[in-house]
Parts: sequence; C-alpha cells; structure tokens
Amino acid sequence: MTQETITTDVVIIGAGPTGLFAVFELGLLDLKCHLIDILDRPGGQCAELYPEKPIYDIPALPVVGGQELVDRLMEQAEPFNPQFHFSEMVEGMEKLEDGRWRVKTDGGLVFEAKVVVIAAGGGSFQPKKPPIPGIEAYEGKSVFYSVKRMETFRGKNILISGGGDSALDWTINLQPVAASMQLIHRRDGFRAAPDSVNKMHALVEDKKMKFHLGQITKLHGDNGQLTGVTVKGNDGDFDIECDTLLPFFGLTMKLGPIADWGINLHENLIAVDTEKFETSVPGIFAIGDINTYPGKLKLILSGFHEAALMAQAAFRIVNPDAKLTFQYTTSSTSLQKKLGVA
Repeated sequence: MTQETITTDVVIIGAGPTGLFAVFELGLLDLKCHLIDILDRPGGQCAELYPEKPIYDIPALPVVGGQELVDRLMEQAEPFNPQFHFSEMVEGMEKLEDGRWRVKTDGGLVFEAKVVVIAAGGGSFQPKKPPIPGIEAYEGKSVFYSVKRMETFRGKNILISGGGDSALDWTINLQPVAASMQLIHRRDGFRAAPDSVNKMHALVEDKKMKFHLGQITKLHGDNGQLTGVTVKGNDGDFDIECDTLLPFFGLTMKLGPIADWGINLHENLIAVDTEKFETSVPGIFAIGDINTYPGKLKLILSGFHEAALMAQAAFRIVNPDAKLTFQYTTSSTSLQKKLGVA
C-alpha cells in the first residue's frame, strides 16, 4: 500500500515552545502547518524534562510551569488548526523539481511543502548517565533522570547528584515534599545560578537537608529498589541511605539525520542568518536552540523572536507573487477574525 502524500505550506520539525509559537506566526499569514515530533506529545523539553519546573523569564508571565507554558501555546495556536504527527522522526528530505521539499519519517509518512522549519531544540536528547555499575537495573524504579511529576517523589528519601542548575533547582523544589533531601557533588563549586546555591546552603544551615562532597561508586538495593549508595570522598568511602536517586549530569544532544541533510553545521548546531533565520539551504529554516549565530542566546523568548522573522520569509517563498502587508493583531480586523476575537 502506497503512503498518501500530505501536502501543506510548511513542515515544522519539532513541537516544543518555539515550534508551537511558529504555528501562530505562520497562521497569521495564512500558512498551514504540519508538525513532526519524536516525542508522543507537544512541548519538547518543557514537557518531557520539567513540566512542573517554574520558568521565570517569559515576558509578562512572572512565573509559569513548563507544561502550563505548552498548554498556553497550544491554545494560542488552536485557531490555525495545526496538524501534529507524534512519535515520528524525520529520516529523509529531498528537493523536488518544482522547488518543494519532500519530507519522510521513519513511520512512513510523506510530506510535501515549500518550506521546512527545523525547531528541534538540541535535536534528540538523552540524559548523561553516571558511570555507576549496575545502574540500569534501578532506572525507572528508584533512579530517575528527570522529574515529570513532583508528587511522584512525595515522602521519598531523595539523593540528588550533580552541580548544575537542574540539580540545584530540583533540590530546592523537591525538598518540601521529600521525607529527606540530600545533595552530593564532587566539589564545593557549582555551575548553577548563585541564588540557587545560596538557597541550598541555607537549607543545609537550617538542617532541612544535607550536602556531601564525593562521587557515587556503588548502589545498594534489590529488585530495582535502592536502599543506599557508597560514596568515594576525600577522606575515604562512606555510605548514604536513600530510596531515590536523581542524577543530573546534563543532556547529550544528538542531531540524528539532521546532520546528513547538507546543511552547514557549527559544533552540531545549525548556522543561520539573523534576517530570516534561514540555513545554508534556501527554503529550510532553523529556529530555537538548534540554531547558532553571533550573539545567540538559548532562551525561549529568543526562539519566539526567530519564529516571527522566519514566518515573514516563509510567506514570500510560499506566495512569491503576493504582497505582504505588515499588520498588528491589536488593530487589524482581518487578523482578529483569524483569531476568532473580532
């Protein structure tokens, strides 16, 4: 059976916050979108890694959880009826004679579009695992590399390992719900925000948690359930009792097939211009954390800005003979009709 080809204006690879906001910006210009994501739901890293973690640097939202931000972006994009294809990975892309792109997924889906937007965050991502023998037997039972629901850890005796923002943030956020909280890091210096480090030290001083220097070398427990760990410290080995371990050693980013599409890369990121955020291949754009340019900041709000400029350029590719008139949503009746608020 031959797979039916899906025809659209724009294919967006990645359904994280930047990809979702791109739907809105493209929709204002009457461009239809299909989104492809390797995850099983929208939201990208926000939904997968920190759905309940507060985000403080989204304009006009002093604090918003990762999942709440995704929900709001989905609501904002809803008037434009984006079509989502989850649990699919783009594995091939070729340019057709008429100038359109044919995009194929590992699940057999075929798309044809005039514009392709790569909004894939850092590509596919997976946690860096600590080199502890036998850790695989505990994964998903008492060893976790992300926090999807804080309630999962209520009443647990938690040991967090790491010295970056994730380790410090989750130490602070989970401490109130945990039966006990301990943090271990190989040194007394951190790669986290100073305010988070100060809050952690304050919790230690108030005897609400413990901090240890050292590296975990051995896990203790049965049938995937931890009872404790052995630590190599400066003054010899010692044991720590715990029933839950959260190692936060960062993420390994993998571009996957993107690396084979003939696009210029710089240190595994996609180089773009800052006028349109187009790649070295005309008609293919890259927005969000996947791209790089002089002065790039890996912030969600930067991805939103990039999506807006990309949409203007995408319109000119899809409608080369049409005049593009810039309009404001606050004053344009036609835009308000599209949004259903006129």
